[in-house]
Amino acid sequence: MYQYELGVIVSTRLDEESQNAALEKVQELITRFGGTIEKVDNWGRRKLAYPIQKQQDGIYSFITFSSEGSAPAEIESRIRIMESVLRFLVIRMDE
Repeated sequence: MYQYELGVIVSTRLDEESQNAALEKVQELITRFGGTIEKVDNWGRRKLAYPIQKQQDGIYSFITFSSEGSAPAEIESRIRIMESVLRFLVIRMDE
């Protein structure tokens, strides 16, 4: 089992309920592929470094989880097709 951190930026064009649903869906993906969520850190609305799809702000959330080595690729492939997610990044944490 490895420890990972997933950073997700969700669109601010959605209402608050849809934003929360998108973040919950990401968490469900992690558990579906055998991961265990250790910590969820919601930063809230922040200014983006550069405009993405003509948006200046995004909802930032960071999820720390443990899983097998094959899980992040599966999670990324599912997040990539979610329209509500502007950007995401999964990194492996060092021991």
